[in-house]
Amino acid sequence: MPLVLLCGLPCSGKSRRAAELSAYLREATARRVVEVGGDRGLGVERSLWYGDSRKEKELWGALKAEVERKINKEHVVIMDSLNYIKGYRYELFCLVKHAQTPHCLIHCETAVDVCSLWNQSRDPGEQYPQEIFDALVMRFEAPDSRNRWDSPLFTIQKDDALPFEAICDAIFHRKAPPPNQSTLNAILTAQKTTVPGDLISVPGANVKIELAHNLHMTELRKLRRQFISYTKMHPTENIGQIANMFVQYINRSLR
Repeated sequence: MPLVLLCGLPCSGKSRRAAELSAYLREATARRVVEVGGDRGLGVERSLWYGDSRKEKELWGALKAEVERKINKEHVVIMDSLNYIKGYRYELFCLVKHAQTPHCLIHCETAVDVCSLWNQSRDPGEQYPQEIFDALVMRFEAPDSRNRWDSPLFTIQKDDALPFEAICDAIFHRKAPPPNQSTLNAILTAQKTTVPGDLISVPGANVKIELAHNLHMTELRKLRRQFISYTKMHPTENIGQIANMFVQYINRSLR
């Protein structure tokens, strides 16, 4: 099932948007929704973790692991966290590609002065210390829809209503990302210990490649391009079968 990422400055309204989307999905689509509550859910003391780069990396690792555990065929996972570094968002993109599930990004684009006021209005234990707040604002890397890991992108101002139907279309009716380079590398690696006639397993697929002859990267890339063109002409809503479809396509092409 899909992953929805919230992204924005500290105190930009991400948790409110996550709650709105969660309520809509449960009521309007009867989908099972799991929220990954970011630093709040992990009971993180912001002045301690965001003021120490090592601890922040530990926090990110814990959040990523929680998302990975919760992605399955039954749930929509909503990750309510800063997600303010593009490298972090790219790591999650790689994760959903491996899981063969769509994702989208909701950017809460709230002005810095408004975020600062909202931060100061919180209970002391919920506030970001001002120096931490300022540092996070300076380090924030805004999403760009031209980047595949930031797309589809929904940019929301503080007074906007969430475009629920467009978000649902993005996560339920868009096909999953096609097999990536790591899939091809897995095939090449497996060939080192196999001979023509053997069966090769591919991550994410329960159908195996019937190895008629050794495949080189050039040939695999060509098959991948052809498969992507094929899926555009024959789209499927069963995104969990993309990996199996790719293997089946390779087997047909090698005969």
